Amino acid sequence: MILYSVGKLFDAKTSLNLALQDLRKLVRGGESWTQISATLQLTGKEGQRDIRGKVSSSFAVSVCCSSKPFIMGNCCSDVSSGAGAIAGVGGTAAISSARGTTNDAVDYYLKSRGFNGLFSHIELSFSASNLRDRDVLSKSDPMVVVYRKEKDETLSEVYRSEVVLNSLAPKWIKKFTLAYHFETVQTFLFRVYDVDTQYQNSKEEMLKLDQQQFLGEATCVLSEIITKSTKTITLELKRKEGVTAQTQHHHGKLIIHAEESLASKVTTEIVFRCSSLESKDLFSKSDPFLVVSKIVEQGTPIPVSKTEVLKNNLNPIWKPLFLSVQQVGSKDSPLIIECSDFNSNGKHSLIGKVQKSLSDLEKLHLAGQGINLSLPTTGAGQSKVLKSQLFVEKFTETVQHTFLEYLASGFELSFMVAIDFTASNGNPRLPDSLHYIDPSGHLNAYQRAIVDVGEVLQFYDSDKRFPAWGFGARPIDSPVSHCFNLNGSSSYSEVDGIQGIMTSYTSALFNVSLAGPTLFGPVINSAAMIASQSLAQGSRRYYVLLIITDGVITDLQETKDALVSASDLPLSILIVGVGGADFKEMEILDADRGERLESSSGRVASRDIVQFVALRDVQHGEVSVVQALLAELPSQFLTYMRIRNMKPVPL
Repeated sequence: MILYSVGKLFDAKTSLNLALQDLRKLVRGGESWTQISATLQLTGKEGQRDIRGKVSSSFAVSVCCSSKPFIMGNCCSDVSSGAGAIAGVGGTAAISSARGTTNDAVDYYLKSRGFNGLFSHIELSFSASNLRDRDVLSKSDPMVVVYRKEKDETLSEVYRSEVVLNSLAPKWIKKFTLAYHFETVQTFLFRVYDVDTQYQNSKEEMLKLDQQQFLGEATCVLSEIITKSTKTITLELKRKEGVTAQTQHHHGKLIIHAEESLASKVTTEIVFRCSSLESKDLFSKSDPFLVVSKIVEQGTPIPVSKTEVLKNNLNPIWKPLFLSVQQVGSKDSPLIIECSDFNSNGKHSLIGKVQKSLSDLEKLHLAGQGINLSLPTTGAGQSKVLKSQLFVEKFTETVQHTFLEYLASGFELSFMVAIDFTASNGNPRLPDSLHYIDPSGHLNAYQRAIVDVGEVLQFYDSDKRFPAWGFGARPIDSPVSHCFNLNGSSSYSEVDGIQGIMTSYTSALFNVSLAGPTLFGPVINSAAMIASQSLAQGSRRYYVLLIITDGVITDLQETKDALVSASDLPLSILIVGVGGADFKEMEILDADRGERLESSSGRVASRDIVQFVALRDVQHGEVSVVQALLAELPSQFLTYMRIRNMKPVPL
């Protein structure tokens, strides 16, 4: 998947205006029913588009049409060889538009806020022990209040439990339901209050918390809970931050248990076929693809999945799509299925569409019948019925193992990083260098990429010891090295935690001479060796190598060979491009466009393990394209597990 920042997506005549309050609703996902409503304004020919929807769960649908071979592409790419479907529960849902205008902005806007990454609905249950007794003649009457904690430390309340009377060890019944997003750090603050007797007949949401007695609070990240084998965490309750006490009181413990919703595990696989499509092109046949959209409030369609484009085909059969009931709302929720002719300028031509629910599609499959496409006409609410038909070749519902089930069975994600120290980055001592360390503490692009990726992945690695390398530099009294240990050691490459990477990176800048050229092969081979040894030992680890670079590689074929070899290993590679270089050649390494990598010996990669993103400056940190990049990881993890038939066997 190739992503570019906002500045790359829009020309000089195009501006992006996002409603900030609505954006916060998009990313919070504190409650599964949270309303999403954001406006994307495009000035110029594109006009204005509204995007509305609701936070949904895990996804991926399959469609099929025709008897000709097809190409599987990336569901979020709008290129002819890859507008494709997605496979697997916990994979990606294609949320992109094919309604006659370029959809890069919509794709980027949704992807950067986690709307195509791993979705699972989680239910949190609460209990407590040894709470403080604040009542004189009886025990405390506790209630739990949950807040989402943003990066800027602001709090937003997202849940209140019921009140349990006279208990210092309550077990609350009301569950907290939320959407789990792999690619973001979801931090929550939990506060326990003793509700005063005079308010106990009031509804919990009406209670004023400043009139209740505070019993204690605790903070944790959602990832810390769901990575436990028991999916349970016990937190020590403490007094509020900044509040001093004359004496030290015990505040008790809060126990939180997480359960994944069953609906997150049920996947519907659909294969669509079309017949007798109209040709929209003058000198060739149409290049059709499908977009499946759900209908939300006010009849607004929200794209949830998209097939690949099939070239010159009037009787297409597409790659299967995989959808969950939670993704579309319910099995009876109306869906719009649009068939369009792909145009490289992004202005696709609508061939025809139908409106059916999953239940309707299942009936069509069982009956072996097709349904005619229709095309809106100029009259209000009028449409023309076409001879073109849509068929459902396959409709199956299955329960598949999810990413969270693998985590609960002891699988971990191990983080590795490789940093480009070539001379094209500029002198690190000068402010215009990409490696410049700002005394004020402002992170450079390399540091931002390390933090953005590392702060997510660290929770999935129990020992938090990360291999870290540099490449393209000359260590002291040594020739140019294309894979040296960032910590300066000659015997081991691991550092302690994200701070260890940051410290070693800063130190290395003043202990090596920047050189070149830019070679990826050696660091990929080093990562592959670690992954291979781990696999041979039967370890339950999946490795993620982050490569941060400012330029185009010069060992393209050697890198291809290394990637093809590594495609059989438990390894994914994230490549982040920093600076203003043209990274188009990086797309060759990313197989999302439908063509898998081939080595110099003719061997083809068993799967796509590379994701690339060009990291441009984003105003005020509102958008993290690195998080959008991380959204693909669970899908790659699950693909590997299924290819090797590895099951999440409990410990």
